[in-house]
Amino acid sequence: MTTARTIGLPVLILLMGLLYIFVIPSDPHAVKLLFKLVPMGLIIVYAYLNSPAFKERYSKLILIGLFFCMLGDGLLGMFVVGLSAFLIGHIFYFAAFVRRWRYSKTRFAAVVPIFLFALFMGWKLMDALAQHDKGALMAPVLAYLIVISSMAWTAIMSGQRWAITGALLFVASDSILSWNLFVSDIAHSGTYIMTTYYAAQFLLAYSLLRSPSHRTNVSFYTA
Repeated sequence: MTTARTIGLPVLILLMGLLYIFVIPSDPHAVKLLFKLVPMGLIIVYAYLNSPAFKERYSKLILIGLFFCMLGDGLLGMFVVGLSAFLIGHIFYFAAFVRRWRYSKTRFAAVVPIFLFALFMGWKLMDALAQHDKGALMAPVLAYLIVISSMAWTAIMSGQRWAITGALLFVASDSILSWNLFVSDIAHSGTYIMTTYYAAQFLLAYSLLRSPSHRTNVSFYTA
């Protein structure tokens, strides 16, 4: 059973993710959407089964965040509704990482590149939305950008390498998605978006398995 949880489920998640990205056709849409949700459902099961401390608030917050992100996947056809579900998911991730806050000057300084990147993305997205008469989307897109950037920074401040990598991959995935959707087309964007997205969510789930006392850190995470 342990092998099935630690090896079998990740392999199944990988296979189902690859199936969705490279094999399942766009039509019918309902089938495509179902296969999009399957990897996330498996990631939630993986996180739940392998969390050694489910009673800890951190574990509960990450699991709730994963659930709301899965809702966002399903509802993204209604863009603002799906975006709101993802935003709620990031708030739960943010709350989880704050509970593992481990201050260091090196990690704190990460706020600078994150802020500059968010500023650049905000400028490009707001300009694109204005040019395409989509002003109604400015507020929700800007709110989402602020929340996901804050989530990424608090992940860095937690010092947990898997959570950090997952959070940054999430930022990369959503940056590609928003740029492709509003600014300009990116070749093979769907592949880049979903591979980074599934990897991000899996690593956030995997962070539940790594308690602070058992982490192996390198200088960036301990500075």
